[in-house]
Amino acid sequence: MPGSYLSARLRSFGHAFRGLKLLLQTQHNARIHALATVLVAAAGALAGLSPAEWALIALAATGVWVAEALNTSIEFLVDLVSPGQHPLAGRAKDVAAGAVLVAAIGSVVVGGLVFGPHLLKLLQR
Repeated sequence: MPGSYLSARLRSFGHAFRGLKLLLQTQHNARIHALATVLVAAAGALAGLSPAEWALIALAATGVWVAEALNTSIEFLVDLVSPGQHPLAGRAKDVAAGAVLVAAIGSVVVGGLVFGPHLLKLLQR
């Protein structure tokens, strides 16, 4: 029993990583999020963010990634159940895309609040 439990958990991680790979391979916006995540992490390292600031940045970035993954899942599922044009299918996709937009705007606000004071200090030198 313990061996099968462990192997099932490992398979679950494999499925999850396969999903992330699919997300990055098929979604242009996910690749943009990946670049933004790397750039923000580099800027945070250069700015010397505090642990609390890192936590805020990590939460904001995670929110965008989760929203993008759920949006992609919804798009795939809608395409499966409604391969043709249907107004409700379009609405589902639009609302899911709107969720990504809300998360992205929120992350920009968090980034401004976190990086703003660091930028001001740099400009006052």
